[in-house]
Amino acid sequence: MTVHLYLSLIPEALIASMLSPEEFGSYYAVGSHKKLHGQAVFAEIDPGFSSDYFNLEGGLKRCVPHADGSPKRSVYISTYRVLEHVPMDAIQKLYLVTAYGEVLGLDPSTDYPDGDDGLHMYQELAPVSPLIVSTLGSIDFYEFVIQDPDNFIHLPAVSFVELQLGELATNPEYGNLQDLPYQYANHLRECLMGLEEKTVQTKMVNRTQSPEFFYRTIQGGLYIGNAEKLLYFPLPPREELRSKYYRWWRSANALS
Repeated sequence: MTVHLYLSLIPEALIASMLSPEEFGSYYAVGSHKKLHGQAVFAEIDPGFSSDYFNLEGGLKRCVPHADGSPKRSVYISTYRVLEHVPMDAIQKLYLVTAYGEVLGLDPSTDYPDGDDGLHMYQELAPVSPLIVSTLGSIDFYEFVIQDPDNFIHLPAVSFVELQLGELATNPEYGNLQDLPYQYANHLRECLMGLEEKTVQTKMVNRTQSPEFFYRTIQGGLYIGNAEKLLYFPLPPREELRSKYYRWWRSANALS
């Protein structure tokens, strides 16, 4: 059986598995027995990936079929400082898994979204997971976190997603959130208004925010980057999600 390497972002981990990405996503989010389920975000890693940091050889040796011939579902190779030790060129496809085990694969793209003058909100996924609002567009935000020498909060690598703000992006005080499912709306407005009143480029909405988020609130796509490279994984247009990926879209919008 083929052994796959997966970089999990929720939570951060490097995992070997004999399951295909679709099988692994379903198992990872739902499991093989009744338990609390939750969404998952992970990327498949080039099978030729080698590393002096991870004990890949030891992990792969443990990833063998069970006595009954069934595949080994997961072997955790590392759960600490994983993202910073995986080169961007080794990351292949990204997968979004709903809490009910429906899997959507996303290919990387160089068609990065254009920045605009509105305000932005970012959910960081790994290695830390604060919820941040910013005056910076997604590319500038990545450079601020990774490459800005004047930024006191510096990360060797980061994964994040931009979330929709609706009318709050241009009118944080009176704009309509419409159907965006944010329970912290008043605090969010205050943070966004604070950006307009001060010279800071970012403001923390929640430093202990759960990395899970509503997929329907994604603005553009997801990002993974380090000092050398930024990968962008755009989400298909909503019309395509409804038609081509209906089961995933329906599952993504179901109450867990």
